[in-house]
Amino acid sequence: MLHLKSKGIILVLLVLFSVIFVAGCTNEAGSSAPETGAEAAKEVSIGYVLWDSEIASTNVLKTVYEQAGYDVELKAVDAGPLYQALADGQVDMSISSWMPATHASYWDTYGDSIDMVGQNLQGAKIGLVVPTYVTIDSIDEMNSVADKFDNTITGIEPGAGIMAATEKAIEEYDLDYTLLASSSAAMAAQLTDAYADEKWIVVTGWTPHWKFVRFDLKYLEDPKGIYGGEEYIASLARMGLKEENPDAYAILERFSWEPSDMESVMLAVEGGKTPEAAAQAWVDANQDTVIYWING
Repeated sequence: MLHLKSKGIILVLLVLFSVIFVAGCTNEAGSSAPETGAEAAKEVSIGYVLWDSEIASTNVLKTVYEQAGYDVELKAVDAGPLYQALADGQVDMSISSWMPATHASYWDTYGDSIDMVGQNLQGAKIGLVVPTYVTIDSIDEMNSVADKFDNTITGIEPGAGIMAATEKAIEEYDLDYTLLASSSAAMAAQLTDAYADEKWIVVTGWTPHWKFVRFDLKYLEDPKGIYGGEEYIASLARMGLKEENPDAYAILERFSWEPSDMESVMLAVEGGKTPEAAAQAWVDANQDTVIYWING
């Protein structure tokens, strides 16, 4: 009897040990295990503004992070709310900051609470843009031909920095024009229609943009310097990202490309590809660059 009882005790102990061992394995590798710090770090959120240029660049960066094994959430907002979201830590990063002039007011308001990571594109510019068949070359000539433009400047989203600059240009040049707020896509559509019929149109424009590849366009000279000079596009991060997620931060820090790269993605989207497909095609064709962004 004692022998059988001993066997029973040993059997019970073995069962208990197996349960503890399996539970231990589940905590380490099973599906019910809580996320470790490394697992949690494989998620990033990217904020951006709905300019064609930023749609292109943000989808490329999203595809890069996905290749590196991250889950990526995109958040499209106007410029002001984007800076506020970064300052409040609601998004991890953005590559949509136009500096030093276009987004200067937002940086003045929120910059102390945002990490300026670096420049991701140089050679950017903003201003008033017309087709080359338009026979004026400067903003200070616009009033003399206001009727040809229907006294209208075709703009984009009302919260954009270029819209604030254009309101200032109307005031400083005493222009007899109304600034029509719309969207980046609507502005491009109106430019396309006007260009096809060689109608006069003036739009808020920026470089890089696919329209400069598709059409013969020019910036109107800006003697008063309202729109500033050459700009760059900056990468921003929320405070603490570098310490909490250094690998993701390092990818953001290395991300940098040329205006021609951005324009090629924009042109593919304008030609009918989805932003995701256009971004994936660029990433597939530029793996050496992408691998450097990911691994250094």
